[in-house]
Amino acid sequence: MCGIVAYIGNENAYPVLMEGLKRLEYRGYDSAGIAISNENLKIYKKKGKVTDLEDSIDSELFGKIGIGHTRWATHGEPNDNNAHPHLSGDGKIVLVHNGIIENHETLKQALIKLGHKFQSDTDTEVLVHLIEEYKTTNNISLEDAIQLALQKVIGAYAIVVYSTDEPDLIIGAKKSSPLVLGLGDDEMFFASDAFPILKYTNKVIYLEDEQVAVIKSNGDYYIRDIYNNIVNPNIKELALTLELIEKAGYEHYMLKEIFQQPTTLTESIRGRYHPVEGWVMVGGLQKYIKKISNTDKIIIISSGTSWHAGLIGEYLIEDLARIPVEVEYSSEFRYRNPIINENNIVIAISQSGETADTLAALELAKAKSATTYGIVNVVGSAISRITDSGSYTHAGPEIGVASTKAFTSQLAVLTLIALHLAVEKGTIPRSYLMQLLAEMETLPDLISKVLEDNDKIKFVASEIKDSTNALYLGRGYNFPVALEGALKLKEISYIHAEGYPAAEMKHGPIALIDENMPVIVIATNKSAYSKIVSNVQEIKARKGKVISIVTEGDKKIKELSDYVIEIPYIAEPLSPILSVIPLQLLAYHIAVMRGCNVDQPRNLAKSVTVE
Repeated sequence: MCGIVAYIGNENAYPVLMEGLKRLEYRGYDSAGIAISNENLKIYKKKGKVTDLEDSIDSELFGKIGIGHTRWATHGEPNDNNAHPHLSGDGKIVLVHNGIIENHETLKQALIKLGHKFQSDTDTEVLVHLIEEYKTTNNISLEDAIQLALQKVIGAYAIVVYSTDEPDLIIGAKKSSPLVLGLGDDEMFFASDAFPILKYTNKVIYLEDEQVAVIKSNGDYYIRDIYNNIVNPNIKELALTLELIEKAGYEHYMLKEIFQQPTTLTESIRGRYHPVEGWVMVGGLQKYIKKISNTDKIIIISSGTSWHAGLIGEYLIEDLARIPVEVEYSSEFRYRNPIINENNIVIAISQSGETADTLAALELAKAKSATTYGIVNVVGSAISRITDSGSYTHAGPEIGVASTKAFTSQLAVLTLIALHLAVEKGTIPRSYLMQLLAEMETLPDLISKVLEDNDKIKFVASEIKDSTNALYLGRGYNFPVALEGALKLKEISYIHAEGYPAAEMKHGPIALIDENMPVIVIATNKSAYSKIVSNVQEIKARKGKVISIVTEGDKKIKELSDYVIEIPYIAEPLSPILSVIPLQLLAYHIAVMRGCNVDQPRNLAKSVTVE
């Protein structure tokens, strides 16, 4: 949440910052601002999107040093005053920040007593004043002042700081929020992720917690921690290309990412199984395969869409490998004194690999000596670095705030993990294993077939777009899919929606059903088909509007439904990967028809790096 980009070099910083902020807007878009230094320091800040900031600047600025920020508001409402960058009282130090300074109020009161005056309601402004206080009182360098200030800070931060007293350098530091240092040719960068600097360099350093990096206009740099210990960094070369983060002709990133799923699923499963030879090999799992297969409990921790993937993972692992699984919201796990020990396996799922609550939950698990495993999409992310082992989903960059291809890729990896464990434990018949692997091979083509119904799904969307509420129902493997479908609708169309196990409809939600209530029923389960038929009949008896996701050739539910979307037959453990696709498209088209900003829904950000 919040996006940071900074430049120092021989070129004009302004276009680098503006283009970079646009690429970072998925991280927050409540306000934006830049600071450019030439002979004088100039600061421009504006509530709204980056284009609003751009429109407010009369002419193109010039300066070889600059920092920029796009904000997701935490402390202080979105307005021009609370937008970053923030300035010190003497007007010499400027700072941008991603994270939360939890003890900002205590620090602020102490600074006020020392004569500091504040212009905003943000926690960030407290930090720039604290740095100023250390610098002026002790007559020390900006770097030393930052180190001292950060030793007093409680919370999460990624900061970039510039001072007119030391005009040939920029300083960045991080703790629990991502910050990347980019190494170019005679130019250097800071950014929240690699996207805004990919055009200029593929060489990056992912800063670790409590590290402070100094980049200079002559191309030099060095990294120390906040206690002044020298750090020898690990330079990585990015495999990303600019083409991967463009819209490629689609109206929205979300639509592009929905239609990428045949490809991304192929990448997720490639090389991890063989449908003819009948083996499954998830590389990250192999190192700990004995411990994981013999554990008495797996705990899956995640948030949002990844939590729904985790719920399906619970069904998969318990069904196929017969290992008990608990699925926890990361934000609740760390605060409820969970029972966990060295024999447990904790699996963290996160698209970004930077989710603050999940990172905090992992730290708790590691403190209890549990073995930790990460399932993430972003290579080099924090979760991939701190877990004992893990698997990348290989979904590629996901820019749309509402996750789509990352979800199906997570399901693919979880399915392979469950099968790998099942083979290790001998809990799956060889014939059933071969069936699942053969059908998994067909999944990319089957997803393509579902996507061919886009126009039909768009028509269904037009019929229910004006609803104020919606109910999603599913059983077994498809219950979490109902939760995910409801979340997608809420996220991007702002229609209130709830997902429920179909049988639980009678325990409350049925009271809401009338002729104005669309009920989306995921009805592909063979194992509970007759029960789902009964649920649909109960809805129709109360004049509910039924939209059913059914297997091709279904007749009974089709006759009872107002609208039907068919998907190809697939074995039940694999069905969520197909059944979620129509729900993604349905939410997308409804949101577009309602005039919503699909890629940047209000109040949301892609990467939740604050608790």
